[in-house]
Amino acid sequence: MRRAAARLVAALSLAAAGGAVARELTRRELRGYAAEQAALRRVATVVARAAAPEEVFAAVVAEVGRLLPAEQTLLNRYDTSGTATGVVGAWARPGVILPFPVGTHWHLGGRNVSTLVMQTGLAARIDDYREAAGEAEGEAATLARRRGIRSSVGVPVLVEGRMWGHLSVVSMREKSLPAGTEARLAGFSALVATAIANAQARLELRGYAAEQAALRRVATLVAGAAAPHEVFAAVTAEVGLLLDADYTAMERYHPEGGVTVLGAWAREGEVPTPVGSRIEIGDRNVTTLVFETGRPAHVDLYGADAGRLSESALVAGVRSAVGAPISVQGRLWGAIVVGSRRREPLPADAEARLAGFTELVASAIANAESQEQLTASRARIVAAADETRRRIERDLHDGAQQRLVTIAMELRAAQAAVAPGAAPLRAQLDELAVQAASAVDELRELARGIHPAVLAEGGLRPALGALARRSAVPVRLDVQGVDRLPEQIEIAAYYVVSEALTNAAKHAGASGVDVSVELVAGAPGTAVRVRVCDDGRGGADLAGGSGLVGLKDRVEALAGRFAVRTGRGSGTCVEVELPLQVA
Repeated sequence: MRRAAARLVAALSLAAAGGAVARELTRRELRGYAAEQAALRRVATVVARAAAPEEVFAAVVAEVGRLLPAEQTLLNRYDTSGTATGVVGAWARPGVILPFPVGTHWHLGGRNVSTLVMQTGLAARIDDYREAAGEAEGEAATLARRRGIRSSVGVPVLVEGRMWGHLSVVSMREKSLPAGTEARLAGFSALVATAIANAQARLELRGYAAEQAALRRVATLVAGAAAPHEVFAAVTAEVGLLLDADYTAMERYHPEGGVTVLGAWAREGEVPTPVGSRIEIGDRNVTTLVFETGRPAHVDLYGADAGRLSESALVAGVRSAVGAPISVQGRLWGAIVVGSRRREPLPADAEARLAGFTELVASAIANAESQEQLTASRARIVAAADETRRRIERDLHDGAQQRLVTIAMELRAAQAAVAPGAAPLRAQLDELAVQAASAVDELRELARGIHPAVLAEGGLRPALGALARRSAVPVRLDVQGVDRLPEQIEIAAYYVVSEALTNAAKHAGASGVDVSVELVAGAPGTAVRVRVCDDGRGGADLAGGSGLVGLKDRVEALAGRFAVRTGRGSGTCVEVELPLQVA
């Protein structure tokens, strides 16, 4: 009886002890669950306030490390090719030297957590890296053994359905990491994925806004009919900054082969191929690929097969490049090329982001070509009119004028032959001779106005001197550095001065006129500047039929600039710039 009672007491004591153990385990599990939830909440708070990814990475690895029995926590990101990984977040327990600090990289392959997670897209574990020794363990396992790591567990970080990286914990202890480690890491990896997706969305939004702002700036230039070289310079700079590139270039293809660089930009230092460089195409580079296919192209790693076109780029350290075609009115005109010196290739959407800029460049080129064609057409019309004026002047001189001179001479001869008693006839012949001589003078003046012979014979300086001498208003003439100029330029400058002097005498009531002619250097090249300023009453109006409208058309037909500055009581200034390179 006593034995039975003792056994019963022992059984009851054992049951009570078992219950206490169970209760203690339950309390520990509850405390672990509460700690895990608190850690998740702290990380979620960091994510919710849109912290930078680096801050989220640091918070996650620290919380996981304190929560689990591990010596180190790692957050790794796979590269775009899926062949390597690098540490972007790391934490170690106090007193433990980080075996894998942030920035550590290794290639995938063999039997290790990094490779298994990448290959399967699932959680993975290695309970003892010593077992992998001698096998195809891979670079990661070798590093782990050398640095004293015994076991590790990793879970994937998936961002919008694609493999981004993995979160892992490593232990240096003999005992493997607990069986539930994978599940406990999953919640943190989901928060990391959310933080990355949010950051990428913010970056994409900022990138879109920056892209639209850059496009607007270029579009404003195009709409303002800026010169092509201004548009090229703006586009290369905007594209380079937008894509975070090191170099950009605007290149034009030639029918006979090769390209010319029309715009170039560099983040630092000199551009590899300066504006004006003429290079042959060929071999494996984006300029050649775009030329051959008419489509966007990219080269992720330039090498010895890049050809002569990219020799200077290789010397400058360019590793990758993308290019997009520029098509003008259905024909391949050129390309925009963007180069980078970084190890990572340029963004995958770089070609697509170039499309908006190539369309604006095409519009600018089409506008410039249309303007050039219009200017050339107007110049041909002006040249034809000048030729007609010269022909009329020759016809008047060689025809009517010579006939009038002959008639005047014959009248004088007839007058001399009149008998002494025919005084009335002699007087009549004298009057006719005088009228004939006046007609010759008027015809000579008319011919001079149509096309002054002194301009064709001596150039602008003596022609303007003759105008100044004949002017009804005193003229102060200053002609510097001007010898013979292209014929159309001389004719335009002459008629500007002639019309301005006529207006000053007839309409302005001026007491004096200053005329200056000089050569000036400008962005497109050298030009001749003509200024005619009077001290008259002012108020000249292009719309008032003063003859200035015709002058403006003539000047603009030669790609020149025509300006009138005037005010009531402050005189009138006509200023013209005519480029010496006439289309």
